[in-house]
Amino acid sequence: MPLELKMPALSPTMEEGTLAKWLVKEGDTVSSGDILAEIETDKATMEFEAVDEGTIAKILVGEGTDGVKVGTPIAILAGEGEDASAAAAAPAPKADAAPAPTAATAPTPEPEVKGYGTNPAEDKQIARAATVQPAQSGGERIKASPLARRLAEQQGVDLSSLQGSGPGGRIVKADLSVAGAAPKAAAPAPQASAATPPAAPHATTSDIPHEAEKLSNMRKTIARRLTESKQTVPHIYLTVDINLDALLKLRGELNASLAPRNVKLSVNDLLIKALAVSLIQVPECNVQFTGDQLLKFTRADISVAVSIEGGLITPIIADAAGKGVASISTEMKDLAGRAREGKLQPAEYTGGTASLSNMGMYGIKQFEAIINPPQGMIMAIGAGEKRPYVVNDSLQVATVMSATGSFDHRAIDGADGAKLMQAFKQLVENPLGMLA
Repeated sequence: MPLELKMPALSPTMEEGTLAKWLVKEGDTVSSGDILAEIETDKATMEFEAVDEGTIAKILVGEGTDGVKVGTPIAILAGEGEDASAAAAAPAPKADAAPAPTAATAPTPEPEVKGYGTNPAEDKQIARAATVQPAQSGGERIKASPLARRLAEQQGVDLSSLQGSGPGGRIVKADLSVAGAAPKAAAPAPQASAATPPAAPHATTSDIPHEAEKLSNMRKTIARRLTESKQTVPHIYLTVDINLDALLKLRGELNASLAPRNVKLSVNDLLIKALAVSLIQVPECNVQFTGDQLLKFTRADISVAVSIEGGLITPIIADAAGKGVASISTEMKDLAGRAREGKLQPAEYTGGTASLSNMGMYGIKQFEAIINPPQGMIMAIGAGEKRPYVVNDSLQVATVMSATGSFDHRAIDGADGAKLMQAFKQLVENPLGMLA
């Protein structure tokens, strides 16, 4: 019998995704392992593989469709020997629907709306907005996202006057930015209060030439998580200047000996090792705050920030303190390459006990990174540059970089953070210590 192909859960946190692109069309024959589609999750754009053989009888969800829930049928696959046209003609599966309540007795339930923020009260407001479907003239429903409805209400914009640019003509946030619609005369100005979350930012200069670019799921997730981190995690920042000359000399010697193995160490590879060993030496910083518990890790798994098209992803070097620098280098090159191709598995970028972000290659001298929840710290690495530096009580010129640790002050005291920064500095300036 025909098989339903359903929206897969491609990451542990995925609840819905965007069907970015179909790589097959109706009538195509596929085999197990063939790539059927590209699906944009909250982490990355990933490939959806076929697990059975057959013929694509019918595509149920068109490419570019947002908000496709995990488990939703997206295509029909006719098995070997089955009539694909008959399978395509079969009624499309329907999502489970709750029985309609009677107008007199049943209250209107609030739908579960996830991913709009971390404020439960705001999520309920959005959920209530999602249940209200104003009718256009002729009784036709206005299709609009819950966020667009909320912003329209705040701005006094009549949704019936807008032309939606989303899937199926759905009105989305970007349509409000360029609407140019007159506000309702009777609409009162929203009153700000301590209990009311601030309105989402919106464009007020739509007369300036511009284009509205739709946010990817990854960019939405980055925005949500970083906002949550800065709003809920009390950051403390500690900076040290580090002499890189010894590490650069050791790197050159190691690369000469590793050349026959076709391994070339980067400074970042050695810094990953140094951070991991530092966390083992100062276990008070290899922790995670969970609200009513403090998780103390006995292994240092380092999440390394990698810039990819459309966002950022943090593949993990597991047990980096226990690995040789050559292994770290080889593994990091593989992870970064597959990250940029969108081929990482969820287990390869989910978890980690601490993060490292290096912007030295861009010439950035020093910066303060935002903690990646639920981790307890992140190390920000600046560029190594020639600076006046005191060596053996004399002023010399050395290659110096600034490193800044961001710590979750709920879990890590300032003194413990300082110990970690001291340990990191000592290991980088005396790198043989981390290779022992």
